[in-house]
Formats: sequence, C-alpha cells, structure tokens
Amino acid sequence: MTKTDVTESPPPEGGAPPTELKRAIGPKLLLLFIIGDILGTGVYALTGNVAKQVGGALWVPFLLAFVSAFLTAFSYLELVGKYPRAAGAALYTHKAWGVHFFTFMVAFTVMSSGMSSASSAARAVGSSYIPKLFEFGDHFPDLYNADGTPSEALIIPIAIAFLLIFAALNLRGVSESVKANVAFTIIEMTGLAIVVVIALIGIFEGKGDAGRLSEFNTADAPVFLAVIGATSLAFFAMVGFEDSVNMAEETTNPRIFPRAMLTGMCIAAGIYLTVAILSSTLLSPADLSKGEAGALQNVVSYAVPGFPLWIFLAISIFAVSNSALINMMMASRLVYGMSRQHVIPAVLGKVAPTRRTPWTAIIFTSLVAMALTSYSNTQTLGATTSLLLLAVFTVVNVAVLVLRKDPVEHRHFKTPTPLPVLGALISLILIVPWTSIYNGAWQPAERDKFALAGYLLAVGLVLWLVTFIGQRVTGRRAERGEVPVDEDPHP
Repeated sequence: MTKTDVTESPPPEGGAPPTELKRAIGPKLLLLFIIGDILGTGVYALTGNVAKQVGGALWVPFLLAFVSAFLTAFSYLELVGKYPRAAGAALYTHKAWGVHFFTFMVAFTVMSSGMSSASSAARAVGSSYIPKLFEFGDHFPDLYNADGTPSEALIIPIAIAFLLIFAALNLRGVSESVKANVAFTIIEMTGLAIVVVIALIGIFEGKGDAGRLSEFNTADAPVFLAVIGATSLAFFAMVGFEDSVNMAEETTNPRIFPRAMLTGMCIAAGIYLTVAILSSTLLSPADLSKGEAGALQNVVSYAVPGFPLWIFLAISIFAVSNSALINMMMASRLVYGMSRQHVIPAVLGKVAPTRRTPWTAIIFTSLVAMALTSYSNTQTLGATTSLLLLAVFTVVNVAVLVLRKDPVEHRHFKTPTPLPVLGALISLILIVPWTSIYNGAWQPAERDKFALAGYLLAVGLVLWLVTFIGQRVTGRRAERGEVPVDEDPHP
C-alpha cells in the first residue's frame, strides 16, 4: 500500500471543490472500501433463500443482479464525477428536479434501506450463527421449533443485543474507519475463501452434482417470474457500491472512482458467482435453504465434516455485523443531515458534546432497526432493502439523463446513454410484483416487502409533515412578532 493511500493528499485537480474533510482515500483504499461494502450479509444470509425460489440454477439470479447493479453503477460514476459531493442520490435528485419533498423522500428511502439491511444482518446472526456457535439447542431446547430451527424467542433477543452493540459503537464514534474497513474486508473475504476451498475439496471427492446448475425448481411459478423474483432478492447481495459516492469529498481525486468502483464490483460479483456455483453443485436447493441464514454453513459442514465449523461461524458473525454497523452509521448520518437541513424534526440533529456523534439520530435509527428485527424475517428484510434501493436506482438512472442539460466546466466520466436507460428499465422491472400479477392476488413474500417498505416511508412522511407544520407555525409567529424573524427555530 502506498503512502498516498493512507495520508492526506493535496487538493485534487479537475473541478473537485474544496472540502473541510480530509482527503485520505487513495485508489487502493477506495477499492477495498467498495469490495468490503458489497460483501457480507447478502451472500452469507440469503443464498439459501435464493435457492429456495429458483432451484439449483441459483447462480442465474446473482448474475442478473450483477448486470442490473453494473448498469446503475455507470450512472453513479457520471454523477459523482460531475458533482463530487458526499450527499449521493439525494444530491442528484435535488440537482435534477429541485423538488424539496421528492429529495427528502429519496434520502429517507436510502436511510430506510440501511436500517432494513442492518436488521437483516442482525436477524441472520440471531437465527443461525450465534445459536450454532454456542449450541444453544443443547441447553435451551424450549427455544427451538419442532423442526429444530431457532424460535423467535431466541432470535429476537440476540438480534436486538447485536443492534445495541452497534448503537454503542456508533455512539462512541469511529476512528480511522477506512483503515478498519481494510481489516473487515480481509476477514469477510477469508470466510468466502474458506467456502470456496472447502467446496472444491468436497467436489473433488465426488460429492458434487453439476447437473443441478441448470435446474430451475420453481414449484407452480413460471421460470421467468421465479427468476425475476429471485433476482430482486439476490440484488441485495450487490448493493453497497452506491455508498462509496458518499466518500467523494475524502478521496484524493474523484477521478479514481470509475476504475475503483467497476473493479470492486467485478471482484465481488466473481466471488458471489463462484460461491453460488460451488454451493449449488454440492447441495440441493432444499439443503441450502435449511434454516434462515445457514446455507454456507451447510456447504462447509457437508463438504468437509471434520472442519471446525466454529471458525467459519465466527467469521460469518463478523462479516454480517460489519455490514450492519456500516449501514447503521450511514442511516444515522442521513437522519442527522436531514435534521440539520430542517426537513425533519430538529431534535434528531443533536450532537453529543464529547464524542461529537449524532446521538439522537443514532438512537432513532437503532430503535427503528430493532422494531424491524422484531417485525420480520431475514428474507423479507433483505427483499425490502432491494426494493427500496431499486426505487432509488431508478431515480438515479433517470437523473443522469436529466442532468445532461446541466454541463459543468471540469472533465468527468460520462456513461453511454443506453446504459442508464437500460438501468432504469431493469430496476423498474425488478420492482414490479410479477408473481402477484400472474396469480391475480398478492403473494406473501411480495406483499410483505411492499408493506414493510410502505411503513418505513410512512414514518418518513410523518417526520416531514411534523417539520413542515412546525416551520409554518414558527413563520406565522414571526409575522406576529412573537419570534424574531432572524431567530433560527431549529438550533
């Protein structure tokens, strides 16, 4: 690693605006940040759920999810080069349309996706990794269902305990977070490398069946609709690349984004596809989907029964916990930023005087994440995250076309026009509840993710209305002379 990757660099050339933040992220650190942000909960927690929906050919949804994310990544690359600021999708929405409420809802949708993603990770820890690591079934049999899976009475307390740990870490603050992300990424990749190596050993010993890779076991659903549904879920595994644009003001030069983002996504997709192909070769969809988040554990224990499973379980806990912590940090900072912009109640923008962390925003997002953990399961939470981000990606793909009429003076990456068009169309296709339309009635999985997304956005709408009404009341008081006109109603 070169010195420029870890130390502050001079202000970059090429139109990057001045910033109070330290420009400490060079190409290598940005690449590792992107890989680390993508890897984690998706492949660890949802591989079995994808296999359950589509069958042995579970690599197909992962490949289609990568293609969809890759198209949208080009739009982000043009926009982050054009507007190298840290606000991400909300900034691009504001630049394209300038509608305050629309910008707010996009920002709140991104924030909600972070909370649902963190809740999904916490559920994975509570439903699979911790119970298996500490063998709770031997000591607390009453906390397990008849089929041997952990009950909600065990899952929810563990998940909430982990979210409380994340909240405590978040409240304390993060020092040298980008450097820490390097270590997190290495640990996550080590876990997946263990899966790959052990799966290959099992296959070489004759335990695999490559014929499953072309099998689509979709029950009564048409193959096309089942693949679309599974792709919407697998899309959760590819999200994370969009978070990197929020580091634009801390990179040595925003021009490093195209190579770093595309390379990072290709590496992550290659790892995911390899894991999906090897997992399906070794185990049937039924075996992969046993438990809520235990597919890769099942692969390891089946391929090499003598392998100490606790090592992989410990790595899995760290990997999904890291994803949850990153998402909770992102969500709390978005809440804080929206409060400081006076678009949600000012109380959510308070900062701890010693740690300088947005403590009210952290508490708010943590409480919402805990409620989500208690409300739904890993699959629904992951599907809701995908749904919310697909909606945001549709907006971003359209925004890049709208903003072509707003040229800037500096040079920047420009994506070929067909790519954002395709990205928007594919994102919309993945949003539509095709299975429910085909069956003429809401299917449980689609109903649940749309309902959960609706509840989250309703919370955002209430917060916006409370702030809007408060501002109108304060404005009327100022007109009557009860509040000085120049007094900030949101300290």
